[in-house]
Amino acid sequence: MANLAASNHVARVLSAANQMAGVDTEARIATSWRRCLVSHKLDPARRGPPQTLTEAEVRHIAEPMEDLIQVAIPELEDLARVLRDSGYCVNLADPNATMLVSRLPEGDYARMFLEWKIYTGSNFAETFEGTNGLGTALAEQRPIIVHGDEHFREQWHMFTCAVSPLFDHAGRLAGAVNITSCRSDLGRGAHELALAVTTDATRRIERSFFRRRYRAAWIATLPGDGHGMLAYDDDRRVVGACRTARSVFGLTDAMIADGIDLTHLIQLDDRATQAPGESIALRRADGTPWGRGRVAPPVRTRSPRPLPRDPSMGQFSGLHKLAGRDPVLMKGVKRLMTVGNLDLPILLHGETGAGKDVFARAIHAASNRARNNYVALNCAAMPESLIDAELFGYEAGAFTGARREGSKGLIVQASGGTLFLDEIGDMPLALQTRLLRVLENREVWPLGALKPVPVDIRLISATHRDLARMAEDGSFRSDLYYRLRGMEIRLPALRERADKADVIAQIATEEAPACRISEAAWARLMSYPFPGNMRQLRHVLRLAGCMAEDGEINEADLDLPPLGGRSVEQDQAASERATIVEALRAHGGRVTDAAKALKLSRATLYRKIKALKIGLEG
Repeated sequence: MANLAASNHVARVLSAANQMAGVDTEARIATSWRRCLVSHKLDPARRGPPQTLTEAEVRHIAEPMEDLIQVAIPELEDLARVLRDSGYCVNLADPNATMLVSRLPEGDYARMFLEWKIYTGSNFAETFEGTNGLGTALAEQRPIIVHGDEHFREQWHMFTCAVSPLFDHAGRLAGAVNITSCRSDLGRGAHELALAVTTDATRRIERSFFRRRYRAAWIATLPGDGHGMLAYDDDRRVVGACRTARSVFGLTDAMIADGIDLTHLIQLDDRATQAPGESIALRRADGTPWGRGRVAPPVRTRSPRPLPRDPSMGQFSGLHKLAGRDPVLMKGVKRLMTVGNLDLPILLHGETGAGKDVFARAIHAASNRARNNYVALNCAAMPESLIDAELFGYEAGAFTGARREGSKGLIVQASGGTLFLDEIGDMPLALQTRLLRVLENREVWPLGALKPVPVDIRLISATHRDLARMAEDGSFRSDLYYRLRGMEIRLPALRERADKADVIAQIATEEAPACRISEAAWARLMSYPFPGNMRQLRHVLRLAGCMAEDGEINEADLDLPPLGGRSVEQDQAASERATIVEALRAHGGRVTDAAKALKLSRATLYRKIKALKIGLEG
């Protein structure tokens, strides 16, 4: 250490490490400095970049942590959005202080982080880089701020790090969430607030990961700050416990492996397994009151669940989650937020399978009509003869085969709520006229009725067709088109989404939660254009999850039909043409019978036959 005397910082390090300051923060820094000098044999004056792993090495390290990374990414994205304007870089690191996921701020701040090699692959272990937020937080396994010249190495004085360690479902150190700022104008108070936000995000990641790991078990959330969680089976044997619960009850891996009875730890009445989510009284095993906790039921099926609401996003949380980080969808959600609950018709435009129905449901859930009915009708899937009765309703005896008591019709059923008309471009012209009258007069005339029925609906319609062109050529009423298009939202195809990787990761979590995706399979998923969009992706991953061996989805498990070098539109048209030709052939060229088999109206089938240039003779 020939250059130690050349720096005042070096002298300060040596002095503080020997004296041990009394203030807790100073004592922690001094203790770390002492470790760096005595145990790690580091030179505080040494300069140079941190060790940086190759991309292949990062993938190798990240692979065992894939489940945790998938759970963490949404929280990291939110954290980056909150802190971006303050110049913070957000990282997720492994237990050895290697950065596996990085989100840089914008502009000059990003350039500085890149220049100093603070990004994915960089290693900031205390044994290499001395006292720093990431390395020291992991060494001590508790949150810390390392501010400016508190860094062991003098070259890192321009940075401030606030880091919170991350623990897995079994209470083991799994990594850390690190935020680093290069702004010299921010005092320690600002960084303490940022650390509090980071620690909260870390705890949410831990809770989400624990619930995902024990999704087939009951989970008791213990009193207090809500961090303590116990997982147990139907026989009330403990199958998992987080770090806090292990500390509270003195639980060990052996005790959990033996399936210790939950009643040895707390008293839980019988209704606990019958009232999921309800706050219940908990007592310690000795009978003394402990407080109130909550119980979540096991996830036994994949039934559709209500979209989760994030309090920070308010009523629009479901839409934000669907939009992800795609700029087109984010812009659409922002526009929807501006109109709020105005009675404005919304037209969704997107390819088949792009999630128009899911998006429409999220719009309904975000509105003041959410407590009332959401009613949907696919205009392309219902024969023309039935749409009229289904949509507008009818009185008793209105036609042969009518129900004795009549039918309200979907529009009346949706009154007070939302009516969603999917594939509105396939609605017959005669019914377009009746729908326009409903929208203008706010009343419905059921078939056979002597008086109209007043209705109050919010209309959301969707199509994959070019309605503007159809309005010009007369195949769709232009006055209805402009009535429907109060606000048009475009849903990009999966292949067009800027956050395609995030979408695939999220759907993989839902459809194949127990599986990891191999590098080759991931590359295939990212490169494939998915002409069937979200619907096709879900089916592919659901099947792959069933076919996967040893919990890993390989490329061979992906049922992705070849596209033959054609465009997606060409492939879709060819597939639709083949389906129609086969239906016509099966019914001897009879359009009426083929339409019934395809669940299309005759008018719709004739339009498709014309557009696809299908000869009726064969």
